[in-house]
Parts: sequence; structure tokens; C-alpha cells
Amino acid sequence: MSEPCSTERSLLTRARIGVLMGGQSAERDVSLRTGGAVLRSLVRRGYNAVAIDVGPTLFQDLQDQKIELAFLALHGPGGEDGTIQGFLETLGIPYTGSGIQASAIGMHKVTTKMLLISAGIPVPAGTVVKRGTKVSQATVMRAAKLRLPVVVKPASQGSTIGVTIVRKPAQWRDALALAHRYDVDAMVEAYIPGHEVTVPIIEGRHTSPLALPAVEVIAPGGFYDFAAKYESGKTQYLCPAPLTAGVTRQIRALALRTYEVLGCEGAARVDFRITPRGRPVVLEINTVPGMTETSLLPMAAAQAEIDYDELTERILESALARAARFDRSSGGGSMR
Repeated sequence: MSEPCSTERSLLTRARIGVLMGGQSAERDVSLRTGGAVLRSLVRRGYNAVAIDVGPTLFQDLQDQKIELAFLALHGPGGEDGTIQGFLETLGIPYTGSGIQASAIGMHKVTTKMLLISAGIPVPAGTVVKRGTKVSQATVMRAAKLRLPVVVKPASQGSTIGVTIVRKPAQWRDALALAHRYDVDAMVEAYIPGHEVTVPIIEGRHTSPLALPAVEVIAPGGFYDFAAKYESGKTQYLCPAPLTAGVTRQIRALALRTYEVLGCEGAARVDFRITPRGRPVVLEINTVPGMTETSLLPMAAAQAEIDYDELTERILESALARAARFDRSSGGGSMR
């Protein structure tokens, strides 16, 4: 792994870094865990970092703490959708990870899917049902050429919140209601049988995006929902994923292409389903992957001989690149 040069490291260790975590989304608790792990890592590496629990007093908190750089550990709406990114840009505070546009696109699964289709990247067949639309399951399925089972999920949530696998017609109404609780758009997609696999990506300031070893997720009951991710303790993770060399090359290339098409920076994680015939299908991209010490990104990084602290520092470098852009556009910057 490339280390920051001595000048850059000096700049970062002098800077007051705010680890932005918590927020008000349904993923608040997960974000606090990510943020806590990141904060401990930065402190271990000698950075001047403090926790910032994002809420209504954020502007004042950033001023009071004299924050010069933000490490984003926020998940879900308000943290991954371009909102906090735009807020920080108006303040001239460089931040880690993807920018406004990539964050907004990546968080909204419908928009992501449209962009990926235009780039020739395979995604599940499906459609969108807007909140308040009176439409029967039969009508939706016929129009979209789908058949049961299907996956119903909100367009703008993470951690599998609001997701239902609809296997029987009797589940349809409740599945839509659950998805619409979180978003005006409910996605209805073909259920892809096979393996659940994810490919994390990291990128430093002076390095090209790197696809880390793939992780296969084997969840109890075959559904990697919120409980399987954070509560059950029964989910199995295989890293590197036991795939053929050909499929491994294919998903790494598709993950990097997805990252590139959306214009991501810093780190991301691309989730796939691999059909029984070995065909990969992109489900979604996560532009602020979980960074608890047992999350999938650190797991894959460890397999690539990048320890947690090195991984955190690599992501931190993405803020340096943004700081340089801020300086060029404004003629100065808070980190000079």
C-alpha cells in the first residue's frame, strides 16, 4: 500500500478531524459503531480526531471543535445521499469518500440502476411503484414481465431496511407498505437465486481504485437482512469468495466499472448476486461502506494484507484530494 508522503501526513496530523457519525437515519446505530471504530483507529495513528454526532447543531459543533476535515462515517439518507457532502462543501470542509453527485446517485437505487443499464452493466429486471399508486400485483408483474418471487425495497435505504422477498401474493400489500414507509419509490425486482457476493473497492490519493478480494455472504435462511448483518451472529463470511477464476475476474471488473460510472471516490462496496450458472448481477453500490472492525470492507482489506488502521488512512487520503480541489477553486483553503 502507498503511504501518504511526509508533507501530506504532517498536514493530516495537524488538521482537526471530525469523524461524523450517528445522524438521524434508520442506520444511526450502525453509523455510531462505524464512527467509533474509525475514531479509535485515527487516534492510534496519531491524528487529532474527535467524534461529531450529526444532529441539528452540526454547524455549531463543527465551529466549536474547529473541524478542518471530515471523515464521513454516516450511513443512509442524510449521510450517503449527497446531503452532508453538499453541506460540507458550502463550508469549505474537505471530506472523505464520494462527492455530491456520486453519493446522490449511489443512494437512490432507481437512479443507480438506470445509469448502470446505460453502461451495459447487468442488473435485475424490475420496475418502480410510487407511494399512493393503486395498482395490483398482477398488473405490476405483467407490465414488468416478472414472476414470483420478487424483491420489494425502498429506493433510498441501506442495510436491507424495508426489504421483503415476496414469495406469495398475500405478502404483496404489506411489502409495498413497508418499502413506502421509507421512500416514495418502491422498487420491485426479480429475485435472483444463487450466491450473495460483495466486492469492496478502495482508492488513495495517488493510487487507482483497487478491487479487494470478494466476500461471499451465507445468511441464515438465505436472506441477508438487517438481523443477519448485525444481530444473529449466524451469518457466514467466506473471504476470498470460493468462486471460479473467471467469475472472480468478471465481478472485480464489474465492480470497478460500477465505481467508475458513478464517479465514486475513497471507498465503496458493490453487491452482487451470482446465479447458479455463474452469471453476476449487480444489486447496488454502497458509497460509505460499514467500517466496524467486523464489517466486510475491513475483512476484505485484511485478506489483501491491509490492516484496519492502514485502510482508515487510505480512505482519509481521499479528503486530501478534495482539499486540493477546494484550494484550486477558491485560491486557498482551511488546511494550508
